[in-house]
Amino acid sequence: MHEITQSGFVEVITGSMFSGKTEELLRRLRRARIAGQSVAVFTPALDDRYGTTTIGSHAGREWDAAVIDPEGDGPWAITERLNGEEVVAVDEANFFDETLVDVCETLAADGRRVIVSGTDQTFRGEPFHPLPELVALAEYVDKLRAICAECGEPATRNQRFVDGEPAHVDDPTIVVGAEERYEARCRNCHRLRTDGEPTGT
Repeated sequence: MHEITQSGFVEVITGSMFSGKTEELLRRLRRARIAGQSVAVFTPALDDRYGTTTIGSHAGREWDAAVIDPEGDGPWAITERLNGEEVVAVDEANFFDETLVDVCETLAADGRRVIVSGTDQTFRGEPFHPLPELVALAEYVDKLRAICAECGEPATRNQRFVDGEPAHVDDPTIVVGAEERYEARCRNCHRLRTDGEPTGT
């Protein structure tokens, strides 16, 4: 909560995969706990890469989390499961539907610090909702960059592979995975497969 106004606020940590978003989220949660603040963490039921009741970084760090349905009225379970916590964190926000925006606004209006982490682009290089909406309403936004696995430049895009080839532009937007399916890429090295050869975006 802001000291002068006693108001809540929203922080967004975004960027490509492998840019350290969850690691940064965990860092902020550790600092909140050191400061004596109570913390509640939530993750979508869709993301089971690090266990169904934890959030985890690619570096191996973890934090216990409550798993909730990311669609429909599911995100409102965040407000129902709180027990006075001052800090509320949501990981993998890109797997939630637009309801999460209203939930975050409600939590901030209730005086809570809300920290949201998620990738802001689909594998096609398009906006990954609801991250654009969350970025617009947030008081604080940090966009992190990874390193392009192809050329070493700063990477802002998510390169998906299917059987070693760039994913097709018409493939499903949400496919959960890590190093076995994705790489971080810069704009120049990002590729999509169409009906012909892979092309840059």
